[in-house]
This record gives sequence, structure tokens and C-alpha cells, in this order.
Amino acid sequence: MDKQKYYITTAIAYTSKKPHIGNSYEVVFTDAVARLKRMQGRDVFFLTGTDEHGQKIEEDAAKAGMEPKAYVDMVAGQVRGICDALNTSYDKFIRTTDDYHEKAVQMIFQKLYDQGDIYKTKYEGWYCVPDESFFTDSQVEDGKCPECGRPVEWASEEAYFFKLSKYQKQLEDHIEQNPEFIFPESRKKEMINNFIKPGLQDLCVSRSSFKWGVPVPFDDGHVIYVWIDALSNYITALGYQPGNPGPLYQKYWPAEVHVIGKDILRFHTIYWPILLMALGEPLPKSVFGHPWLLSGEDKMSKSRGNVIYADDLAERIGVDGVRYYLLAEMPYAQDGTITYERVFERYNADLANTLGNLVNRTIAMTQKYFAGTLPAARSAQAIDEELAAAAVAARDQMVEKLEAFRCADALEAVMGLAKRANKYIDETAPWLLGKEEAEAPRLASVLANLLEAIRFLGVLLAPFLPGTSVRIFAQLNCPEEWQSLGSIATFGAAPTFVPGQPNPLFARLDAEKLLEEILAEAGPAPAAPEEPPVQDKPCAPPKTEEAPPLLAYEDFMKIQLVAAEIRACEKVEKADKLLKLTVFDGEGERTIVSGIAPWYAPEDLVGKTIVLVANLKPAKMRGIESQGMLLAADGPNGEAQVIFLPPGVAPGSRVR
Repeated sequence: MDKQKYYITTAIAYTSKKPHIGNSYEVVFTDAVARLKRMQGRDVFFLTGTDEHGQKIEEDAAKAGMEPKAYVDMVAGQVRGICDALNTSYDKFIRTTDDYHEKAVQMIFQKLYDQGDIYKTKYEGWYCVPDESFFTDSQVEDGKCPECGRPVEWASEEAYFFKLSKYQKQLEDHIEQNPEFIFPESRKKEMINNFIKPGLQDLCVSRSSFKWGVPVPFDDGHVIYVWIDALSNYITALGYQPGNPGPLYQKYWPAEVHVIGKDILRFHTIYWPILLMALGEPLPKSVFGHPWLLSGEDKMSKSRGNVIYADDLAERIGVDGVRYYLLAEMPYAQDGTITYERVFERYNADLANTLGNLVNRTIAMTQKYFAGTLPAARSAQAIDEELAAAAVAARDQMVEKLEAFRCADALEAVMGLAKRANKYIDETAPWLLGKEEAEAPRLASVLANLLEAIRFLGVLLAPFLPGTSVRIFAQLNCPEEWQSLGSIATFGAAPTFVPGQPNPLFARLDAEKLLEEILAEAGPAPAAPEEPPVQDKPCAPPKTEEAPPLLAYEDFMKIQLVAAEIRACEKVEKADKLLKLTVFDGEGERTIVSGIAPWYAPEDLVGKTIVLVANLKPAKMRGIESQGMLLAADGPNGEAQVIFLPPGVAPGSRVR
């Protein structure tokens, strides 16, 4: 019997810049769902990729002094590298610059034009470059985009339009007849009340003011606008062409679910389904609009100095440490938050203490008391049934919650089993049982129950922390046939294996040390944001932040700023952002570590005179004691610009 298919997609990442950890949440979440479906025996096709055309990319490439294709090749490589670094199991990575995609998009555009759904006219209105969206006078207030709060510009150009309005009633009927089409429910109400009921306007689907895009096949002066180009990836990745759908398309389409951020829900629940209706193709079964992951209370932005990258964080706490935080902290419908402090706190509490400690001490006790091989004689008690019931309940809750896309709730159920197993250890006190030879059968029963609970955890963690799951099974010496979802239908069904030596799953983090390293690598904080924070609909006024407290003159004078000559400089091993500088401050040499390696080569710094903060408390970074900090400014593109003093300033001179 053929497996039941399951096609799941992420939105494709826009290649204007390297994605931050908030963008990475989506692909990790989608990966967890895809892994569960594979465990359930489904034939899964998991698609992700990159959106690589548009005016903003053309402008960003020009700023970087690169051709657009070379620029998107670079960023697409970063996006895919992060997907791989986070151990995501995508089946295909599509790029909208792929030849087959561009050809299919032109064929789609041609078909829509030929059947009268696309027409040519002149457009005049407000345009937001970052969002690549057009707005009317009534939608724009104070010259700002109603969606993101950034400045809009007036656009007047000849363009092709797609007849959205023609299909409004058909879309309304589909949403009404398919309650699961848009979820969560709050997102569906937003789309209906804010966009569909007021009436749909026809959609601009070509541009002639820039060149970086898929050319309109019958009009060389126009490129196909992003929404037809980008949205079509979900079917072109399966080999779709109008009139020639292809075997993969026929097998997997329609998608079970598109997983997307709430900020692009309108495009996926209005533009995309209407485009499919016009093509005569089935609609996806559902669209899930997930919330944002905020840095503190704000969206992440280089200009705010609050950007965290998933691959960088994984170097510090491991891939599964990053995956765990993303999946455990993001609510179902409300925005989540991330700070380094919270990441390290959650890692130590849940992974190192709760899960890691459970596995480590259970296997250690099995080795200590029975050399790894439990005796056949057992002695069961009623309390054992409570642990068994908790394991079965955790299994059921994990599946139920993750199938409902409540990932944090699903992972909470799994970790609840780990907590219950730790409590079971306290209740049964195996260290006391081990002192009495007569209690050997009871001790064997307790340890067997704990090993079985850990096996359950290995299975249940597989969608979320696949690397950790593999390590758990390796320590248990658990054969593959006892690692499946079906193998945990009953608690105690598996034979008791002979575990190996304990090996800690998660080493406890020194949070204070890590925060010191991160602060040093980050360099000076930017003076001000380059753009206002993006607001959720409806557009709210920007937050008014309290001014920082004024610094007393006597406090400022405690800071010792001196001229220092750089006498030697080298890269710090295994730290891409750090340079180790040996500087002379007029009295002697000292070492400082600075996170400026992305912008300066060591040989370019030797001989230069910098401003040194000389009386900072020393801090260790990557094992190197840093005895001060250099001053740098934030450049126009987010780069650090070291403040160099002019020739002739003697080392040790005070900077006032």
C-alpha cells in the first residue's frame, strides 16, 4: 500500500541579507512537523528555499558593489548553510533564479494574460521597497508604510495588473467552506475583516523601474513582480508548468500546509489562492501563520544591535540547544522573545539539569549497581504504574499538540515526562536500595523503568532534537526497531538493553562567561536605529523609550581613554569575529580582544594608534584575558569602524 503523502513548505527566505534567528524559527518548526509525519509513516516532501528577485535586492547588490546574481548566490548560500547547520531535513531547496522556475513563471504569466486575467495599465501610488507592496493615499499616513512603518515612495509607471477582484466571491466561498484553510483563527479573522470584506483591488504584477526579475515573456520592458514569481515556487518546485504538471506535482499537490510568518499571511491567503484559482489548480489545504520571534520586545535589526544568528548561537550551545529554545519558547499565536540570558537559562534548566541529568545518572547507576546488565528478578510496585502512565500520556500529548502545530506545548509534554522520571528517582531512592542485597530485584525494576522512560524520551524528542535522540539511543544500546513511534505504544514492551557508559548529553553553560564574550565580540552598540520598528496590524504609533539616565561628570571622568599603538595583531583561533591585539599604552604592553575581524585584517591594524578604554575590568574571551576595549563607530552598513588617532599622538596620551 502506498504511503499517504504529506507536502509541507516554508516561505522562501528573501535574499537581501543573511537571515537572523527569528527567520530560522520557521524552518526548524517545519522540520519538526515533517519529522513527526515521517515517523507516522507518511510520504513527506518538505520544501524550503530562497526568493531572489526584486528592487531591494538590486539596490543591495549595487551597495555591495556586486552583480545581483553574485549577490543572491552569496546570501542563498548563507540561508542554505543555516538550514543545514540546524539539521533540517528538507527534501528540496528551491531558488527563484533556478532556470526551470523562471521558465515556469513566464508560462504562468503568459497563461493568465492570454485568458484575460492580466491587463496593462498605468500605476500611480505609494510603494514600500522593503515590503515590495503598493498602497493608496488612504492607506498611507505621514508618508509611512501601513504594514512596516518605514517610508514609502511615490511610484508612477506602466504596469500589468492581475484581476484579484474577479475571484473575490470564489475566495470568500472557499474560506467559508474550509474552516481549516487559515489558522490560527485570529489570523483568519484578520484576513477576512481587514482585507477581503473591504473589497479586493487588482494586483500589480509587473515592474518597469528596475531590471532584476523574471522578464515578462512578451514585453521586454517589464519584469514579473515578486508575488507571482515567489509564490509560484510551491508548484514549480514540483515541476509544474501550465498544461504539463509533471509527476511530482500530480503526486504531492495540493500541499497539506504552507508554514509562513504572520507578516506575509495576506499574500498567501489572498493572492496565492486566487492565482491558483485562475490557473484552475487546487488550493493548498491550509496556511499556518506563525508569530514572530522578537529580540526582547523588538524585531531584530542590525541597526538596533539586537540581531542573533542561529549558526553563531549553535557554535556556543550546540545545534539542539538552539532548536530546543526556538521550539520550546515560541507560543502558538503570540510573539515569542529571545535574549541570550533566557537562552542560557533555559538550556541549563531543561537540557543540562532535567534531561541530561536524568539520562546520565540513570545509566551511571545501572553501571554502578549491575555493571550495565539488569538481573531478571524484578519487584514491581504501584508507583511504577504512575511513571508508565506518564510516559504514555506524554506520547499522546506530543503527537496531538504537534499535529495541531502547537509545538511549544508538544515539547512541554515531552519534558514533562523527563521531570516525572526525575521525581520517580527521588521517590524510589535507588541509592538506598543499592545498599541492601535483598532489594536487588526492586532496584532492577526501578532502573528498568527509568531506562524505558528514557527510551520513550529518545523517540519523543526525535522531531525536535534529532541529534540528542540519536545520542540517547546510542547510550542505551537501543536497536533501531525499538526507536520508532510504534515501538512506544506500550510502556515496558521493549526488552531491557545493556546500556554503555554514561556520557553527558548537555554540559552546563557558564552563562556569565558567554555573555562577556558576546558583549566583547559585538563591539560598540549602534547610536540609533536606521528604521522604525515594524508594527503589527493595525499600525500602532512607535513606542516612546525612556532616555538613558544622565551620567554624572565625576562618573564620566572615571573612564580612562588613552592613545595606544597596535604592535601586533592576529586572529583568535576558532572565532571568526575576534582579533587578538597587542597594544602599547605608554607604560607597557597589554592584550585586548575585539570583535572586528569581519572588517579588518590583522596586517592593516599594526602600527595604527587607537583609543583604548584602559580601566575596564579584565574579561576572558576564548581563554584570552582581554585588558581593555578599543573604541569604534557604527558604519552606514552596520560595519564597525575603528577610531584611529592621527600620526604623532603619543601612546599613553589621554583622550578627552
